[in-house]
Amino acid sequence: MKAYIKDAIKVLRDGGIVIFPTDTAFGIGCRIDDEKAIEKLFRIRQRPKDQATPVLVDSLEMAKDYLSPIPKDVIDELIKPYWPGGLTIVLPCRIDKVPKLVRGGGKTIGVRIPDNPVILEIIKGVGVPILGPSANFHGEKTPYRFEDLDKDIVKLVDYVVFGECSVKQASTVIDCSINPWKVIRKGAVELISNF
Repeated sequence: MKAYIKDAIKVLRDGGIVIFPTDTAFGIGCRIDDEKAIEKLFRIRQRPKDQATPVLVDSLEMAKDYLSPIPKDVIDELIKPYWPGGLTIVLPCRIDKVPKLVRGGGKTIGVRIPDNPVILEIIKGVGVPILGPSANFHGEKTPYRFEDLDKDIVKLVDYVVFGECSVKQASTVIDCSINPWKVIRKGAVELISNF
């Protein structure tokens, strides 16, 4: 394992905030089970507390630990074809395991497996999902390249992982907590049907 990946894992395990590359954009995150770190992340990003934040996992098994049972059609039609990749799926979550801030006070979270070996290795090393909003102040431009990162946000975090984002486009977001499913944001993944 590369030294910078080990360092990022240690910082996250210890409750720190890390900036990292994913397939879509640079993310900023912390572990899902550390409320102090989550509050710090929201403060740094100046994110409204009623706005849920996306969650990154390294496997379907990890996602299942934090979600209500995932419907078979979601697994067959969305997860199997598009994960890992730039598709965020909003699903009902286990509110006993997902802190209120992560859910924005609601009962759902947006989850995805990013298609980037660096962040996947980091998540696996931490052993729990990590939050993965884009690494910018709320409402500012999404950073798709390392050079795009705002120097002021970089100063506020505990560690930065250098790297490349292969897709350079925000993830597509689909809400599967409602029927019929609804695409909330068009992005990196073009879904075959509009549901």
